[in-house]
Parts: sequence; C-alpha cells; structure tokens
Amino acid sequence: MAISNFFYPLNSTLRPLLHSTFLNSSFTQLNLTKKSIYPTRKPRRTHINAQSNGSGSADASDRLISAVCYFYPFFDGIQYGKYVITQFTPMQALIQPLVPAIRVFKSFPFNGFLVFLTLYFVVVRNRNFTRYVRFNTMQAIVLDVLLIFPDLLERSFNPRGGWGLDLLMILDSTVFLFLLVSLVYGSSSCLLGQVPRLPIVAEAADRSHTWNKTA
Repeated sequence: MAISNFFYPLNSTLRPLLHSTFLNSSFTQLNLTKKSIYPTRKPRRTHINAQSNGSGSADASDRLISAVCYFYPFFDGIQYGKYVITQFTPMQALIQPLVPAIRVFKSFPFNGFLVFLTLYFVVVRNRNFTRYVRFNTMQAIVLDVLLIFPDLLERSFNPRGGWGLDLLMILDSTVFLFLLVSLVYGSSSCLLGQVPRLPIVAEAADRSHTWNKTA
C-alpha cells in the first residue's frame, strides 16, 4: 500500500504529459528518424530470368545449350536403369534412339570427367554465356555430382539375392527414374524458354555462387 501511494503522485503528474500533443509528435518524429537511419533490410533472393536478348525470352541457342546439358547426368547414370529397361519394353523403345550417344559417352572411362570439366570451366565460369545457360549447366552438374551417393552405396552393398537385391533394385530404379524425369522436365522447359528448378538440385545450384559471381 505504501509503495502504491508513493508512485501515485508521480503517475498523476506524468499522465497529462504522456497524452500531450507535443510529446506524441516528438515520439512520431523520433520513430521516423530511426526508420530513415536504419531502413528495413529485405532478404536478397537469387532470381533467374529466362532472358538474354532483352525480349523476355531466352535465345534459341541458349535454350538448346541448356537443354543439351541435362543429357550429361542422364548418360552418366544410365547404368541405374538396367532393371527398369530390361523389364519394360516401352522403356527400351524410349532409350533406343539415345543408344549411339550413350555408347560414345561410355566408350572412354574418363569421358564423364572430361565433360564435367568442360561444362564447369568453359560454360559455368564463362561470362560470355548468359546467366540462364550457366544456371541450367550448374544444375546439371550438381545432379551428376549427387550420383556419387548411390554409387558409393552400391559399391559397399552388393548383395547376390534375397531382400538385399530387392532393395538394390528399388534404389537403382528410383535413381534412374529421377534422372529420366529430370532430363525430360529440364530439357523441355529449356526448349520452351522456361527456368526448370529440380527438387534439391536447384537449391544446391543456388548456393553455389560460382556462376552467380561471374555474372
């Protein structure tokens, strides 16, 4: 009670001051000053436009280069489709036109590594190519790099039969179907001048600032 009585005169004295027009205007001016000194920062997001000639759409050459890049991870991981391709006849008909190119790609053990170096140093780090081409190329490279994980798992876990072989068949078939969907979606989107964003792969490509810094 004594404490409340002690603060009561002070509260009665400050109440008119707190509601005064002068003080309210001063607080308003102070808030505006703070906002002008410390502006609100908006998070920066990487945005890729399908545009290279200023007309709102990518050039035909940019579309073609970007679409071809998605064949690289598909060719490099074609071995994961051995179970799906042998069991489904429509899949064989779909892959048949690509067999000559796949044979050329697989004819030399270091072809995949050479293509990787070519795409990374000649395309991704080259300012002569547009951001649209470099982003799609980087996305294809990231997709191919992710193939390391199923490859390591397959090398360390190589069952001859039973449930282990069933799990391996499911893993390989899943990887192959993901590569096939990525090829169809990525290439068709590029040919249409759109920006394909593959799950997981696009985020990893965005975090890789190599192509972004050389813009």
